Amino acid sequence: MDHTSAATRGLTEDRLLGGRVKLLQPRRGYRVAIDAVLLAAAIEAVPGARVLDLGAGVGAVGLCLAARVAGCSVLGVELQAELAGLAERSALLNGLGDRVRTIVHDLVQDLPQGLGPFDVVATNPPYLPASVADPSPDRSKALATVESSADLARWLAVACRAARPEGSLIMIHRADREAEIVDHLARLGWGDITIKRLPPAARVLVRARRHDGLLRRDSPALLLHGPSGGYTAEAEAILRHAAPLAL
Repeated sequence: MDHTSAATRGLTEDRLLGGRVKLLQPRRGYRVAIDAVLLAAAIEAVPGARVLDLGAGVGAVGLCLAARVAGCSVLGVELQAELAGLAERSALLNGLGDRVRTIVHDLVQDLPQGLGPFDVVATNPPYLPASVADPSPDRSKALATVESSADLARWLAVACRAARPEGSLIMIHRADREAEIVDHLARLGWGDITIKRLPPAARVLVRARRHDGLLRRDSPALLLHGPSGGYTAEAEAILRHAAPLAL
């Protein structure tokens, strides 16, 4: 799709990873931020790996991962049909339609039979509980940022069930919900947990693997901005040059 046709449909055609990834997204409403790029960079995938992206939105996580790791495949699951449709179109736009797919599904229901299991489950869920949120008047943005039919506990339960026994879960979320996330994962039997902070952003990356009881460790933080306010060299390598993000 060219820029003109995207604009006439209320869309923009943007670039991620220094232009490696083309992304169609609505001009108004929820817009992809660096969280999706950081999450994709933290996914430990190899050629042939099957990755599930829960809450895929317009597909930024899957597209960034597929651009970095040749031969892996990504299935996105998204509640909003409009966003899932844009994710499918962006996959084709990037020549990744054979490796990156997106389906419409509400996580309040179990995933359709036969989808899994997956080597890695990645997720960038809505950050705000409905009880404390002041949702955007834009319905699409509100659904992307505030928990609705599936709350955090449900989201993590679906994610953990979709992974192989030896697989992993990787997510990005608000730092002030870290304890809640760790508690849910430990209760689900995914107590091998690594936390990586992303200052100055109030975000954490959380990687979990199956383990009875809690085995928690902290990975060295990734400093996103230097004294001048620009990205640090490490952050720039991840965001612009598709470097992996180690936990």
